[in-house]
Amino acid sequence: MRKPVRKVVFPVAGLGTRFLPATKAIPKEMLPLVDRPLLQHAVEEARAAGIEDFVFVTGRSKRAIEDHFDADTELNRTLEERGKMDALEEVRHSEIAPGRCFYTRQQVPLGLGHAVWCARALIGNDPFAIVLPDDFVQGKTPCLKQMVEAYEEVGGNIVAVVDVPRERTSSYGILDVEKDDGRLATVRGLVEKPKPAEAPSTLSIIGRYILQPEIFDHLEKQQRGAGNEIQLTDAMANLIGNQPFHGLRFEGTRYDCGDKVGFIEATVAHALNRPDMADKVREMLRKYC
Repeated sequence: MRKPVRKVVFPVAGLGTRFLPATKAIPKEMLPLVDRPLLQHAVEEARAAGIEDFVFVTGRSKRAIEDHFDADTELNRTLEERGKMDALEEVRHSEIAPGRCFYTRQQVPLGLGHAVWCARALIGNDPFAIVLPDDFVQGKTPCLKQMVEAYEEVGGNIVAVVDVPRERTSSYGILDVEKDDGRLATVRGLVEKPKPAEAPSTLSIIGRYILQPEIFDHLEKQQRGAGNEIQLTDAMANLIGNQPFHGLRFEGTRYDCGDKVGFIEATVAHALNRPDMADKVREMLRKYC
């Protein structure tokens, strides 16, 4: 019987330079999509998938993340005294229970693989998920929940994938596919940011992963890859052939919130998906479109 996925890693140590000067004092992951930070959307997605333990790999000047998911007793008491019970419920929903929230630092920016490696002691010998908050996925069923359901079918390692234009393959980790049923693709290889002419497919990995703990054996070697960084894709490639490895075409739309236009698009899409504000947002958009 395979172990369930109950832990998640959020690599959130980056500087967020694309959003300067806004991110000079505010972590990029705390920029809001409407009224919730990007990172809270990611946490809520993980909760919906049955995740119980939340590991944040942070860096300097990221204390706002720790404070956000902590209980603010003064704020809670003030909201309760003023009868603002809806706001109090929203604030309490952002809290992570004691003993379920863990922080570790990536002291040097050596790449995504290095950030994940920094969480090794907190993951131990359990399978775990990785969620990159920059990728906001909107759909009827949360993306990570779809991945957990697929994991329960096939086990091993699973990455969420989307088809990208061939000219953009040099920006992503790309799957070399052995077979494909239209939902799950069996992977025989991975290539990090290949030139379009050399890409084995156009199936691109986005910021959702379920991995086995053996990944740390390969990350431990600290081998540099594309961009002279320790690439998670390179370590994952070493698991192929030894463990099942699949790419999941999830149901939903992915928005790249690491890009300014993508962030605006995600904000609009999320607002239009909320019954409490969709009509007003449509009316507002008509003024500009």
